[in-house]
Amino acid sequence: MKKILFAASEGVPFIKTGGLADVIGSLPKCIDKRYFDVRVVMPKYACMRQEMKDKMQYVTHFYMDFNYKSEYVGVLTAEVSGITFYFIDNEFYFNGGRPYSDDGLWEITKFAFFCKALLSILPTVDFRPDLIHCHDWQTGLVPVYLKERFQGGEFYRGIKTVMTIHNLKFQGKWDVKTVKHITGLPDYFFTPDKLECYKDANMLKGGLVYADAITTVSATYAEEIKTDFYGEGLNGLLCARSGSLRGIVNGIDYEEYNPETDRFLPYRYNAINFRKEKIKNKRALQKELGLEEDDRKFMIGVVSRLTDQKGFDLVAYMMDELCGDAIQLVVLGTGEEQYENMFRHYDWKYAGKVSANIYYSEEMSHKIYAGCDAFLMPSLFEPCGLSQLIALHYGTVPIVRETGGLRDTVEPYNEYESTGTGFSFSNYNAHEMLSAIRYAERIYYDKKREWNKIIDRAMAKDFSWHVSAEKYQEMYDWLIG
Repeated sequence: MKKILFAASEGVPFIKTGGLADVIGSLPKCIDKRYFDVRVVMPKYACMRQEMKDKMQYVTHFYMDFNYKSEYVGVLTAEVSGITFYFIDNEFYFNGGRPYSDDGLWEITKFAFFCKALLSILPTVDFRPDLIHCHDWQTGLVPVYLKERFQGGEFYRGIKTVMTIHNLKFQGKWDVKTVKHITGLPDYFFTPDKLECYKDANMLKGGLVYADAITTVSATYAEEIKTDFYGEGLNGLLCARSGSLRGIVNGIDYEEYNPETDRFLPYRYNAINFRKEKIKNKRALQKELGLEEDDRKFMIGVVSRLTDQKGFDLVAYMMDELCGDAIQLVVLGTGEEQYENMFRHYDWKYAGKVSANIYYSEEMSHKIYAGCDAFLMPSLFEPCGLSQLIALHYGTVPIVRETGGLRDTVEPYNEYESTGTGFSFSNYNAHEMLSAIRYAERIYYDKKREWNKIIDRAMAKDFSWHVSAEKYQEMYDWLIG
């Protein structure tokens, strides 16, 4: 039995701010329990829901040297869906109303503590992993500390590490002198071939240098991050380590996202009866949001953070022209003020045609995935993207830019061969995006049978976690031997 420990800053069902939490909640459940014992470790945040805290049991506590002080390290455990979770408790570091703050130095201090405590608790919980699977910059110091001070001990010798990049934009950077003081790591580690990066210390870089293997969340993104444009300053290192780098696309939890059983939908449907039943969700959504109630109107959905990364500058540029078409647009999400206000403005200007829902609601997101005809994701970059996977499974045809995971998971429609599961455009260009949307409109209005065949192919795709889990298992076997 090979032992794997997932290390992450968040995870479903305990705490979630983004897609990382879904990965941590879903992937361990899908790894074959006959061969792997997979457990998860994360901080115990004060802001976790009380019902989740009630599931935790105290294991032990001890004191650890950190940042020139002796710090309390509490250890709790809980079991959910057959997976054992460990929690590191320290009220000084993990209190507050949300898991992350806007204070960069505080975040670095907090997660440096987490990385060192994570390695320190292992003998006390009687679990020696063969491999620690680290996720994003918050766990970047785990491979570094493991090499620096823990590898010497018998217990830790031979533990392997994997570093997974969910979004390369976030790296955990601060000045070298401060980070050296906080972490207690010697000068040796702060050189350009290790943690130092353009004069700063970089926690993610440390993880990428010292991990035994590196993964990211789609094959295309694994190639893109080796270039200047997508590499966020680490492309040189990623090229140097390309032999250890692989892309494994994320999955989605088909128990949670399934139009046949979805508790949030007024009308449930499947791949066989969608022609009759899916439209009922569209009618219900039009009614709920005060849009013109018309079955034939081509309805486009957007569920997203409203940021530059997601391509909303392209949408802003084309909104008036797009709204001149026979379409409806439903937007759900929050983000940068300019985009929130832009969508509010068009909701006012094109009442009955545009619905701007500037908040986040799990229930409304499911209704949009089910009720719309198409789903728009014109991202500048997208490491994996989960929304297009959900849209495919709900028979809502994705219109995407060919980048990262969007390129790997949405096959562009070819009307001559009658293949494809969505529509795409390649350059980051507003007119190109509009022509992809209009191509989708034309097929929807003029070739309804072809449109339904696209939905058939989309709903037949398998992007469940089981497919990705097999690829992770292969990597674990290869590393552990």
